[in-house]
Amino acid sequence: MKRDTIRPAIPDGMNCAERLLKRMADIAIALLCLLLFAPIMLACYLAVRLDDGAPALFKQTRIGRYGRPFRMYKFRSMHNDAEAAGPQLCRGRKDPRLTRVGRFLREHHLDELPQLWNVLRGDMAFIGPRPERRFYIEQIVRQDQRYPLLYQIRPGVTSYATLYNGYTDTPEKMLRRLELDLYYLEHRSLFLDLKILWLTFYRIVAGHKF
Repeated sequence: MKRDTIRPAIPDGMNCAERLLKRMADIAIALLCLLLFAPIMLACYLAVRLDDGAPALFKQTRIGRYGRPFRMYKFRSMHNDAEAAGPQLCRGRKDPRLTRVGRFLREHHLDELPQLWNVLRGDMAFIGPRPERRFYIEQIVRQDQRYPLLYQIRPGVTSYATLYNGYTDTPEKMLRRLELDLYYLEHRSLFLDLKILWLTFYRIVAGHKF
């Protein structure tokens, strides 16, 4: 996908009715998942506490829809002093900052379960560009000024880019992720969302790493 072939303004691929239906589905699925996964979430919480102490929940400010900051929640997978030297990109599953339990949670994407609360609140959707920190957004914008186009839609728990780009552990992957997120923005539909949701579920259950 050549950069000069993308229009300066990329419209949302969904119409108003589709966006409303997507939001209603997000709320219903989030409520159902919170009930179904409550025992697993409790087990994750206790495992983090027993392995590396408090806090078990990790909250961090990310940038969401309309460029507004919000608190995103995860189960803590890194040591408390992981960013004592400042923000650093995750170096994958071999990152030495990961705790023993945290590595397991990340490999199985269980650390993302608290984001069901973010979906219920309306901070996030199930499908959408992954929310980023302002620190990294500023770095991306220096290379590609189209990033703010993503502010049209809610960030997601999983995304088109996550499936095909994996963890963004390098600046090059961050720019590649932006290309994929912009493609999703322009082409998103309820069918594409269902496809992404199914592929995410399948890969997690099948034990595929992404």
